[in-house]
Amino acid sequence: MKSIHPFPLEIRTSFVLFLLIATIFSGCSTTKSSNSVRPSENTSVDLSEEKPSATEDWHLLTADPSHYYGTGVSQAYSTILADKAPKKEVVVAIIDSGTDIEHADLAANIWINKDEIAGNDLDEDGNGYIDDIHGWNFIGGPDGRSVAEDTYEVTRLYVKMGEQFKGIHPDSINENQLAEYQYFQRVKKEYEAKANETKQAYLNYAGFYGAIQDAKTIFGIEDLLTIPAEQLLPKQTDPQPIAQAKRVAGIMIENELSEEDVKEALEHFENLAKYGINPEFDPREIVGDNYEDLSNRFYGNNDVAGVHNNHGTHVAGIVGAIRNNELGMDGIAAAVKLMIIRVVPDGDERDKDVANGIRYAAENGADIINMSFGKGFSPEKEYVDSAVRFADSLGVLMIHAAGNDGENIDTTHNFPTRYYLDGNEADNWMNVGASSWKNAADLPATFSNYGKTNVELFAPGVDIYSTVPDNKYEANNGTSMASPVVAGVAALVMSYYPELSANEVKQILINSVTVPKSGTVVRPGNSEGIVEVPFSSLSITGGIVNAYNALKLAELQVNSK
Repeated sequence: MKSIHPFPLEIRTSFVLFLLIATIFSGCSTTKSSNSVRPSENTSVDLSEEKPSATEDWHLLTADPSHYYGTGVSQAYSTILADKAPKKEVVVAIIDSGTDIEHADLAANIWINKDEIAGNDLDEDGNGYIDDIHGWNFIGGPDGRSVAEDTYEVTRLYVKMGEQFKGIHPDSINENQLAEYQYFQRVKKEYEAKANETKQAYLNYAGFYGAIQDAKTIFGIEDLLTIPAEQLLPKQTDPQPIAQAKRVAGIMIENELSEEDVKEALEHFENLAKYGINPEFDPREIVGDNYEDLSNRFYGNNDVAGVHNNHGTHVAGIVGAIRNNELGMDGIAAAVKLMIIRVVPDGDERDKDVANGIRYAAENGADIINMSFGKGFSPEKEYVDSAVRFADSLGVLMIHAAGNDGENIDTTHNFPTRYYLDGNEADNWMNVGASSWKNAADLPATFSNYGKTNVELFAPGVDIYSTVPDNKYEANNGTSMASPVVAGVAALVMSYYPELSANEVKQILINSVTVPKSGTVVRPGNSEGIVEVPFSSLSITGGIVNAYNALKLAELQVNSK
């Protein structure tokens, strides 16, 4: 899976390449159940009723037929939690692209390392990271710079293994090299496919963007979305340029596609061509480490905002934007501190940075780690496995976005993962798919990965309104958004019931989902045309996270101990 950033942009037209732009960040999960958890508190709702549009807080609303498939967070605060106070401040590590820690709706909830003194260039707490007041930037350099763009992992492997097998004829490959050579052939095939796809997508979007400009000139208008429908009716007498202008405007109106959307997509694929698939691009000199030395954990800088931090800021707000402050939106968890760890550039995150980010979070007191990123290759997986084992041993709940490729991750490579190379697995790991605010067949997000074995549950991930840099807000799509919804719900439960272990909280979330009563949904991806399947076939639980039910179940479990 590709990194889950920048935010997914769905372009559903017959004129341009149908693509989901994704950063996105992805792993696997467990089917084990806890004997200490009471029978399911699942809520069943009907799939039949359609909703016209999403509200800015739809993901917080009650999950019942008269509302959206929300999480019940608002209902929980107004009822179950109305006369209660949280017992613990939960630390959630946001391992991502960086976060605007000065955002007015986040600043008071940013984690502070109280054992460190800011700005004195000393490591008071002795953890190896100087002035790590709010977290750490593992893709920053000693001179204060930060990596903005990086290549895909498949590009890096293509370069490295291409050198290894350069000039070697397939017939001369010995038995000891065969497996590695076959792996290189897979890498080569995927790199070439990705390079061709990127270049073709760029040409398609460039052509469509040019057609938009032509159409604006023909209609004498600045915004094609404002053209009345009757003006777009085709006529047999229309000259070709006018006929095309009508088609372009019609496509944009039908798909609610703005010129800015197309421009953003065009710039995205232009950047991928310059950086993501460019075998000559390598920004690692900014960091200044010896990347091959995996024993070196102490590199980077303390600039947790970094650059290109829209994604990480949005994710952080979903979990823990300040509640009830009359600003743009409310986060899910009130008693929360957000530890910011930067490992994700525009491109694929590197295994070494991911592993060190997980270790940093676990060592410095994170209760939950949110990971909204992922990729299809993991050359240093053993190092990541070691970090996941470490976090798992400390009882840290790791929540991971399932990915935005519309694929079944039971049958595709998807990293990082809860499965170790030795066949064992992490207990405290959850994979999250994305659901939409729509009912009926469109309940799962069209882009979401899924898996009856490797995705625990779904959560709202379409049109999620949250914080972005410079005190702004916007709605975005992705399993990148669904994962922090679950992280926020987990933090909410932990803050009121700190006696519960990470694994107990995980099982409570699993056993309290909203399960649609009946009906089929359109399977995400649709690469083979529209395929309808039961929603229950897309994840282990067949349900959507429900904070209200989870808190009720947590209360029952704590009282039964």
